[in-house]
Amino acid sequence: METDTDSEPYVRLRTLRQLHQVMADMNTARSLADTLQTVADGIVNGLGYELSCVNLVRPDGDLVVAALAGNSAAEALITGRVGSRDSWERRLAMGEAWGDLRFIPHTEGWVLDDDDVPQWFTDGPAPRFEDEWHPADRLFAPMYTPGASGTSGTSCGELLGVISVDRPRNGRRPGAWGREALQMYAFQAAIAISNARLRANMQRALVRLEREQQALRASEESFRQAFEYAPSGMAIAEMGGEEHGRILRTNDALCRLLGRRASAMRRYAFADLVHPEDIGTLLRTSAEGGRAELRLGRRDGTYVWVSLRNSVVADAADGPRFLLTHVEDIEERKRRELQLAHRASHDSLTGLPNSAELRSRLSARLCRRSQSLPAGAADSMDAAFERYDQFIEGHPAFDANGHGYAFGAGPGSGAYDTFDHHVHVVAPEGEHDDGTKGLAVLFCDLDGFKSINDRFGHNAGDAVLIEVARRLGGAVRDGDTVARLGGDEFVVLADGLGRADAQDLAVRLRNEIIQPIRVDGRAMRVGASFGIGWAHCGMTADEVLKSADERMYIEKRSRPRQHRRAG
Repeated sequence: METDTDSEPYVRLRTLRQLHQVMADMNTARSLADTLQTVADGIVNGLGYELSCVNLVRPDGDLVVAALAGNSAAEALITGRVGSRDSWERRLAMGEAWGDLRFIPHTEGWVLDDDDVPQWFTDGPAPRFEDEWHPADRLFAPMYTPGASGTSGTSCGELLGVISVDRPRNGRRPGAWGREALQMYAFQAAIAISNARLRANMQRALVRLEREQQALRASEESFRQAFEYAPSGMAIAEMGGEEHGRILRTNDALCRLLGRRASAMRRYAFADLVHPEDIGTLLRTSAEGGRAELRLGRRDGTYVWVSLRNSVVADAADGPRFLLTHVEDIEERKRRELQLAHRASHDSLTGLPNSAELRSRLSARLCRRSQSLPAGAADSMDAAFERYDQFIEGHPAFDANGHGYAFGAGPGSGAYDTFDHHVHVVAPEGEHDDGTKGLAVLFCDLDGFKSINDRFGHNAGDAVLIEVARRLGGAVRDGDTVARLGGDEFVVLADGLGRADAQDLAVRLRNEIIQPIRVDGRAMRVGASFGIGWAHCGMTADEVLKSADERMYIEKRSRPRQHRRAG
């Protein structure tokens, strides 16, 4: 006899209660794996099936058996196995469509026995009546990602997975109520799985973010330590804007190198600290990957040679950019380089510029243009210089000697060469002082020096040469050049002199030289013969020196032998 609790309304009420409980369990699962297993368990516990399986779509589109409930042997056999998307699409297109559900009766399903979808097989007798469940029947409940859906639970989102069910406990195919309950359950399961995936993705994102933040903190700490404790100087400066180059931060090594406190360094830019002669080098240095060797000012007013290297760093992906400047002390290397350069260009005994340096300085003042110009050429050149003065001033095409280059005019384009910034050297005309100022070349040959070498030895001779060099250097103006040509020959370059000025200078230098020189307690004297030559454009350095040398020998021969040496 049927009781009231076995009637249809009570069965549905009991099923709804069970369905409500398993749906609640789905939404409280702690992880995606727990959610999938809860979905499978809910079919068995709440919907009256003995066996259920959850197949989940993988990123590559195939479906993997993610959870199984009701049969531990089947669970061990097929969990984790994969079925191709094509095979699943074929299954979901066969049989009978019960809303979103797909039922494949045993009369059609035999063709699926050999496909690649993981499945289990159950034995049992043939159906005795029309709606009895056959062991080979298949019922699938597709799950779609939450999208536009109706109240019935039908969905049109992307396929998320498929629930497979088997062996209803009442032995019958589900009726309308059972189908609606399974379809509703699949819809809610899709929501729970999507939420679990979202939570899992968020958890992974949070873990990844935390790791990235830890890595960033570690990187920042590593940079801070590398910056602070670097053995060479480092600085971070503004990049761009009105305060481009302003120093924001310095390490201890740079503060020690420049003798300045870190708080004081923040008031400066490198342009404020660089030597005035090196400001151009700093400005020409490219910001990114730029290198320069220049001098930076210390607090005590001295300068130190440094190698400065820039790189650009960003505070964040789209954050402000800064200049990271590495400053290396190269004072010792520069000192050695300057010493080597000085040795190559200066006389080792007297310290004066040597013959090569003399010729270099002289050549730097001369060009190939002849001193004689066509009538009116000088006036034309003056007018041209005035016309282009603003264009020429500060133009980067000037070399270190003040020579410029003609833009748009090739070599030999005329006597005017309006763009030439070179100041031509001219010489006084005739033997009388006509007021012309030029570059005088005084060639000096010591008289009586050989006898000192012969009588007192080369050490005494060297001491005499050193003293003569000192006296010559002390008797000329700043900017004049005193060089030792070799042996007992010296040359003085003095610019801006007229003929009378040059003769007065020769007399003054001779009077300095003829004063007694004390060497090892002995007073020694040497005389000096001077030849005055004049350099002008169109001459070579050798021609200028040869002219002065010839005039020196003329002057030497013009004086009686007994007057060539003072003592």
